[in-house]
Amino acid sequence: MSTAPVDYETHPERYRHWRLNVEGPVATLTMAVDEDGGLREGYKLKLNSYDLGVDIELHDAVQRIRFEHPSVRTVIITSGRDRVFCSGANIFMLGQSTHAWKVNFCKFTNETRNGLEDASRHSGLKFLAAVNGACAGGGYELAAACDEIILVDDRSSAVSLPEVPLLGVLPGTGGLTRLTDKRHVRHDHADIFCTTAEGIRGKKAKDWRLVDEVVKTQGFAQRVQERARELAALSDRPADAKGVPLTPLNKTLTADALSYAHVSVTLDRAARSATLTVKAPSGAQPSDIAGVETAGAAWYPLQMARELDDAILHLRSNEPEIGTWILKTSGSVDAVLAMDATLDAHQTHWLVRETIGLLRRTLARLDVSSRSMFALIDRDSCFAGSLLELALAADRSYMLALPDEPEAAPKIALSALNLGRYPMVSGESRLQRRFYGDAAEIAAVQATQGQPLDADAALSLGLVTAAPDDIDWADEIRIALEERASLSPDALTGMEPNLRFAGRETMETRIFGRLSAWQNWIFNRPNAVGEGGALKVYGSGSKPQFDWKRV
Repeated sequence: MSTAPVDYETHPERYRHWRLNVEGPVATLTMAVDEDGGLREGYKLKLNSYDLGVDIELHDAVQRIRFEHPSVRTVIITSGRDRVFCSGANIFMLGQSTHAWKVNFCKFTNETRNGLEDASRHSGLKFLAAVNGACAGGGYELAAACDEIILVDDRSSAVSLPEVPLLGVLPGTGGLTRLTDKRHVRHDHADIFCTTAEGIRGKKAKDWRLVDEVVKTQGFAQRVQERARELAALSDRPADAKGVPLTPLNKTLTADALSYAHVSVTLDRAARSATLTVKAPSGAQPSDIAGVETAGAAWYPLQMARELDDAILHLRSNEPEIGTWILKTSGSVDAVLAMDATLDAHQTHWLVRETIGLLRRTLARLDVSSRSMFALIDRDSCFAGSLLELALAADRSYMLALPDEPEAAPKIALSALNLGRYPMVSGESRLQRRFYGDAAEIAAVQATQGQPLDADAALSLGLVTAAPDDIDWADEIRIALEERASLSPDALTGMEPNLRFAGRETMETRIFGRLSAWQNWIFNRPNAVGEGGALKVYGSGSKPQFDWKRV
């Protein structure tokens, strides 16, 4: 297979698998997968099956609808193939992929599906799955991520999750969790559904809550349009706003570095670490909506969020041996707080709301990345407001103390946006997670909003892990990073999310938690990926060979 770096940037003019059409308040995303358009060689994407490249386009399309088409209120997701909606993740791609590739693929696919629900929850953008053919595995998981599912009643089209009987694995993009937590399918019905390869169709699919409506072929297209407009009428998205084109990111990729306008990444391959640095806004920044709209995609928080998101995805897919991410910032604390004041003052404006949403999803992507993260708050740092979330997301944070140079000492500061505007997938703010919801500790931190805090104050409030002085700084950081790099990556991958998500559960945390358990165990078991495993022999005519012992 090709080892060319995965590029998460694309554009509708380059799509090979999706068609985007906008008519007033309704957009239609039509899935018509190019069989020969796989991201890697060695498999064909038959029957509207997908690989990472298909999902990269879907992610891009949804982002563009959010920013470039603010008048769209409902998105119809349907198929351009005859009698097939989507047959799910391409099995032959999974069968020949490395374990790391499979897990990263499933994680990005989960995040893309979660993004549909995030848009519904926060942006008034509703999604309607028009299932106009067979809908299996990841295809049904895509449909289940939508607000509603309408299934054609043509006596053959069915919904199914056939991973257990056919492949010896599980629905890896939230299938089981959405059956129970979202669609409230009765557990005995769900048991039958998940062990029946041919799936469920017609009235039974609706009675079991697997779909919301079943419509005869002759009335299907009309009913889909009717329901799309009914959902659109419930949205608060603006009817006449001008969209913001998402222009290409100006990035430079070299062997050991990745740079954008506001974000840079440098790799230390010997230490197996990457340093991600986010620069504060510089120069005059807009404080009113007219200025924000004029800046468009170049508006600092929007451009920075897109760059950081792209950098995270690049590292996850293309640098699997870089196990530690060192998070840094540079620039003015006051400039970051001024940016946050603008975001807070105009939070109800559609463009500001979408920008806050992109920051929220990017920070959440950081939380669920299987990498160790250390934040270093040193000279010239600007971990304030929105950028303080980077330090709060880190597994540890070290802040330089300069008792003899108080004017040069780094400062951190809270803004209103730290108080719940960027929830984790658990629904909690990172401050709530940090202090386990303790009202007194959170109140003490909130009381400092807008105030610059030095290392002693930050340590006293519990906002940082350690505060070495300039004499000990270099050695303490070096030792901490070297110790981390010496530990088992597998053990860390298991440990970190358990500690990061220590509070309440949501559907999303259950999806990601189960993903870690399912994919890191079942995808390594011989019943799935051994020489006679179900995933390996699928399509060969041979029966899988199972080890029948329960573990």
